[in-house]
Amino acid sequence: MNILKKFFLGLSILIGFILFFLLGALLLDSFNSSYLKVNKNPEASTSSYLIQNVNLIPMSGDTVLANTQVKIVNGIIEEIGNQLEADNLEIIDAQGAFLSPGLMDLHVHVWDRYELGLYLANGITAIRNLWGQPQHLRLKKAIDQGEILSPLFFTSGPKLTGPDYLGDDNLQLTSPEQAKEKIAFYKKRGYDFIKTYNGLTEELFEAVMEQSEIEGLDLVAHPSAELPYEFHFDPQIITIEHAEDIVQQPLAYQLDTAKLEEVVAGFAAHPNTALCPTLVVYYNIYRLLTEEGILNEKELAYMNPLIRRVDSKAQFERWKNTKKQDPSIVEQIKKQHEFHILAIRKLHESKVNIVCGTDAGIGVTLPGYSIHQELEFYTEAGMSNYEALKTATVNPSKTHDFLKNMGTIEEGKIANLVLTRENPLQDLSTLRKPQFVMVQGRKISRKTLDEFEEKALDRSNEVVSGLRYAEYLLVEK
Repeated sequence: MNILKKFFLGLSILIGFILFFLLGALLLDSFNSSYLKVNKNPEASTSSYLIQNVNLIPMSGDTVLANTQVKIVNGIIEEIGNQLEADNLEIIDAQGAFLSPGLMDLHVHVWDRYELGLYLANGITAIRNLWGQPQHLRLKKAIDQGEILSPLFFTSGPKLTGPDYLGDDNLQLTSPEQAKEKIAFYKKRGYDFIKTYNGLTEELFEAVMEQSEIEGLDLVAHPSAELPYEFHFDPQIITIEHAEDIVQQPLAYQLDTAKLEEVVAGFAAHPNTALCPTLVVYYNIYRLLTEEGILNEKELAYMNPLIRRVDSKAQFERWKNTKKQDPSIVEQIKKQHEFHILAIRKLHESKVNIVCGTDAGIGVTLPGYSIHQELEFYTEAGMSNYEALKTATVNPSKTHDFLKNMGTIEEGKIANLVLTRENPLQDLSTLRKPQFVMVQGRKISRKTLDEFEEKALDRSNEVVSGLRYAEYLLVEK
């Protein structure tokens, strides 16, 4: 009996120590990321300004309005013109800099709060998270309540797959009844939209669409190989993800320009469905194959530490081993990336709505920074700078209702803005270092944005990230 008492006492002490350690890790991470709190950023205490002496890029047209004024009241653009009344508003003298809409990245995976500062530092004022977990609902609540500085944040529920598409990152549906229950549950929980994933059968997909329509939830589709690609051209599906899936599914891994034309025609015939290409995440496979030291690059420190330790390393090893077995894979990946560029050219020429997305947060695709390379790929595909910039501003506003009040600088729109020294219509790279970023009228200076970048480098939250992922497995699976 004494032995048992000692055993249970020791076990209780061990469990208590573990719980104390985990609680301490959560509290420390909360403290370390508290620099994003609005009350710790005095410059963001107001959301009303009069911006003077600014060159305005409204993005409602390919034009620049020289020496303009913009009045912002409570985070909304109230008036645009010349010689506007200040009405006791704080005045910002732009000194001839260029004001354009904040960027939107419509395909990201957020793992912690630090990443939010990285998106802001790169001029991104709205993001769409495509792998919803309980942590994202808490994050969304804090953002919506104005507690932390962040891009506007919208998240899907968990990724929905069929019964045979295994993996702890997916939620396997086994029946139409279960599918409908999950959709209703996600609506009640507060997720913004539904993400369908590879592996969904037609029966399950139909149930998802039926219940999503009842709940008033949009659908975003990672195409399912269980269905014809054209099945995804449905009015309920707002965006289809990944240019690479055009090659992998309707083209059956063949770089077939004739079949590509058929896919392009399908998109053109369904103007309510946009494509979110995520070219940069596929291109990064080529980098994994050709850059031996990529995991040790300084830029990788911007990735969540647990993702870097697990996912980044796993992808590197996967492609390293593939290259050993088949050295021709390097050229194959390069050619497919070039084919993606061709696909974007064809889709753009057919006036398909292309919306910018990066798949940031997985592999070696950096949160925030990757959007600039994504936009460069669009110009490589033949878009002008204005047309490329539309994919991250105007075009997203034509998709979900929750994005419709962004994307242009017009009266009545949300004041999500970036100020750059040079004209992005002439040089997109100027967007990499905006002089300030404004989210719902809250101004964040370059100095503060630089601090956000520095803070994101100095984080060791593997344990906390692991806890949040464990929560997802317990609650959602």
